[in-house]
Amino acid sequence: MLFGHGDDHYNSQKAVKINFSSNVWHGADLRTLREHLHRQFYELTRYPEPDASSLKRLLARCHGVGEENIVVTNGSITAFYLLAQTWKGARSAIAVPSFAEYEDACRLHGHTLRFFPTTCDLSSLSLEGQDFCWICNPNNPDGRLIPRAELLSLIEANRQTVFIIDQAYVAFTTERLLEPSDIHRHPNLILIQSISKAHNIPGLRIGYLIASPEKVGQINRYLIPWSVNAIAVEAGKYVLTHPEQYILPLREWQRETACLIGRLNELGDLEAFPTSVTFFLARLKRGTAAALKHDLWKRHGLLIRDASNFRSLDETYIRISAQTASENQVLVDAIREFFTENQPAASNG
Repeated sequence: MLFGHGDDHYNSQKAVKINFSSNVWHGADLRTLREHLHRQFYELTRYPEPDASSLKRLLARCHGVGEENIVVTNGSITAFYLLAQTWKGARSAIAVPSFAEYEDACRLHGHTLRFFPTTCDLSSLSLEGQDFCWICNPNNPDGRLIPRAELLSLIEANRQTVFIIDQAYVAFTTERLLEPSDIHRHPNLILIQSISKAHNIPGLRIGYLIASPEKVGQINRYLIPWSVNAIAVEAGKYVLTHPEQYILPLREWQRETACLIGRLNELGDLEAFPTSVTFFLARLKRGTAAALKHDLWKRHGLLIRDASNFRSLDETYIRISAQTASENQVLVDAIREFFTENQPAASNG
């Protein structure tokens, strides 16, 4: 899917006042990173490392794995396409609704696809004949979370299937999820993680995957040299070596998320669903996601995610990422205004 993701403000000349569509930490202070990257400006005058090796070494130290376990990619999305390409023509099962790029990457590389709902009972899920199973955890777009023990049980019960677990939102939950060291005991596990989500630098595109040396070796055959640029490498190393500058106030953000869900449900015209993270799905009881998104953008400069293009969702679904308390109230008031001004016509009966 080239277009149709959140944070699509590039489609308009109008400035975004508040962005509820992008699942990144909105409060990161980027001033020191900006100063650091300014000092690194002349890195642009030479080619970067072909495989982002210095960032790979740092990630290995941070996660307690070997360099041979890591592939650094131009955003986590590149990892999905690399995996689908490496094992082109495979059979893949994908949990839905979820990030559309798993399906797109698999289709591009000739995978035979099967889908199963994220709400299913994993203990009874049959993966017989499936080469790969793609799961986002915590899941995008609904914030659903599979507990660590339950996911490990699924992986152990299906050793013939390789599990690609996208943990791009691992920083947005207090629950213990899968860890990089789990690949040592589970060779049929590939973890995908993102640096940009918790540091508010999605424009730099920094992601990575963690897998067994054998799988990394196979993946590296398709890795494009210099696919991660020099400034992204320097930014990645900086944020990893300065964690004290990026302490995410997660519990406060989760509280604001819960409050926002409650206030939206009080409106009565939509249903906002519980979440384990800081973004969530909501279903409109009348009207369409496209109409609401257009109204919020045109009249208020607010950007939400039209979630109708997620497989198994329809035109009534939106996704919202909570912001500050005052900004969240602006959104609630704007949505209330939309529904008030779009009341259904009275019956003449």
